[in-house]
Amino acid sequence: MKLKHTIIALAAPFLMKAQQVMTPEILWTLNKFSVTAVEPSQSGLFYSVGKVDLKTEKTNKEHFYYDLSKNQTSKVDFGKKSLIQWDKNGIYASEGDKIYISKDRGLTWTEFYTIGDADNINISPDGKKIAFSKSVHVEKLLGKDKYSDLPKTTAQIYTDLNHRHWDAWNEGKYNHVFVANLGEDVAKAKDLLENLPFDAPQKPHGGSEDFVWSPDSSKVLYVCKKKSGKDYATSTNTDIYAYDLASGKTENWTEGMMGYDVNPKFSPDGKSLLWQSMARDGYEADKNDIVVMDLASKKITILTKSWDESVVGDVAWSPDSKNIYFSTAYRGVKQLFYIGLDGKVKQISGGNFDVNEIIAFQSGNILVTRTDINHNADLFKVNVKDGSMLQLTSINKDTYAKLSQGKSELKMVKTSDGKEMGVWFHYPPNFDPNKKYPTLLYCQGGPQSALTQFFSTRWNFALMAANDYIVVAPNRRGMPGWGTKWNEDISKDWGGQPIRDYLAAADFAKTLPYVDGDRMAAVGASYGGYSVFMLAGVHENRFKTFIAHDGLFDMKSWYGTTEELWFANWDLGSPWEKPLPKAYTDFNPINFVDQWNKPIMVIQGGLDFRVGYEQGQEAFQAAKMKGLKTKFLYFPNENHWVLHPQNGLVWQREFFDWLKETL
Repeated sequence: MKLKHTIIALAAPFLMKAQQVMTPEILWTLNKFSVTAVEPSQSGLFYSVGKVDLKTEKTNKEHFYYDLSKNQTSKVDFGKKSLIQWDKNGIYASEGDKIYISKDRGLTWTEFYTIGDADNINISPDGKKIAFSKSVHVEKLLGKDKYSDLPKTTAQIYTDLNHRHWDAWNEGKYNHVFVANLGEDVAKAKDLLENLPFDAPQKPHGGSEDFVWSPDSSKVLYVCKKKSGKDYATSTNTDIYAYDLASGKTENWTEGMMGYDVNPKFSPDGKSLLWQSMARDGYEADKNDIVVMDLASKKITILTKSWDESVVGDVAWSPDSKNIYFSTAYRGVKQLFYIGLDGKVKQISGGNFDVNEIIAFQSGNILVTRTDINHNADLFKVNVKDGSMLQLTSINKDTYAKLSQGKSELKMVKTSDGKEMGVWFHYPPNFDPNKKYPTLLYCQGGPQSALTQFFSTRWNFALMAANDYIVVAPNRRGMPGWGTKWNEDISKDWGGQPIRDYLAAADFAKTLPYVDGDRMAAVGASYGGYSVFMLAGVHENRFKTFIAHDGLFDMKSWYGTTEELWFANWDLGSPWEKPLPKAYTDFNPINFVDQWNKPIMVIQGGLDFRVGYEQGQEAFQAAKMKGLKTKFLYFPNENHWVLHPQNGLVWQREFFDWLKETL
């Protein structure tokens, strides 16, 4: 397969009529596109356009129907109803504790069922049963629950791990899937997890994709890691369970498959089931394969076993059940692929953009969402034969028309061990190759997440470039899309070759005539923040300033405070192993503070249990005690990300103020 990239010409400045550039305020108030329901015939769909109100921090939404057969869009008003699904029986929507159904595309509604407190509602294909999830109080972990005579106590009592996860303490409540027959009291719904301390959907990010109905409405499949406490904190072994409504029995359909098994989807003909699967327990970034089960024989086939890439995007059956389409990272972008049931993979799309969600199918075309560093998600039609794309929505057209936008270029850079590394160069609007620009080396987190043409409200490359910086973003060791070995080579080597990859990218950038080699900063979050802390101690004056967000600073104390220990155990090892792993010696940023010699800004979220507050506090304190110029930006109500719009604006303003002061 050949990568198709559009490379920009750098011979002359690209002059544009538009005079505005991206600002934090424009970024946060861009319209956001989301498909809410697709017609069963796939001839139409509903989508929403959301816009953040910066004063209230609320997102206001408008809803539209897109008639794909006529290429016509019309605005719709469902009042306070939220769409649930659209199938052969009609459109289902919820409002309050009621579910409604419409047979005429939402013009009129009939009350269907009283559901009460429920999430992720899923009506069976035959329209006679309902599955949903809700929080269930299983364990008495709060003092006020254990001691009813002490209602004002704030005590929390734990005897096992998984006592906190991501950004929330365990208060004894778990997500459970329920099933009920329509017409019977919802209070009689069957708890498929039988009041046990397991989560389905999975916390913290699982949703409706974690449980599905079989096409004949006889079974509910759900994803669950049936472990608790220490076992939960050290394992990634989720399985797919099938609950049979007639027998009341549950069967583990992925027993013996030891990694993540997620995202089950039945084929349209009802004969097969696909899911995404990792092989090794404890390795959260293992190769993600597409697996298919023949339901008649229960034979399992790993379709992508011989393909040297990981499927880290969306997956969907073709309407005829003969092929599977998926999006995944490949050579610095996310593109659309298909794989036949014979295991042969073919790339469909190509270009400097990301294909994200697979929405619908239309006679030789696939509807997808697409982004690039300058554009938030919109709906596109992809021709399956030649990969050509037609834009169907343009929800930010007026805003984009006013903006001067930069270009991107993927360069191949030689690493210190002689390998070829793809490095994104994102250029300012109206880029002038005869001018020298201050440059940001962007360090991606993960550490094994894809670095592509994503569009983010925090690490937004268009915004950085709009502030007249060149952004250098290396696909260093650990990135998916460059072969499974490249993806895996970061484990147990965090401060080794991946850091040398960053230095190689910085050194290459400094050879370019338009890069000001004396004004280069290193910036990043999570593993990227760790990378910034490491680079601050080994950079040998390559960088003039640093910005680290939620970075790991002292690996020993981090191991003792993080929550998903499967990750720490696999990628680092524990701090009491003999001999002591390099993660705690040669690759521990705190051990190199004596060599810190440049300004450093530290950003930290107070609800980040993945990388605890103490990591940022320690780094800030170390810099201050070293006598360096430093700043500590702390968000008490943010987790590993920045999710509140006004906090996001402060983040951007402080970020660029720091660069102006120090770069």
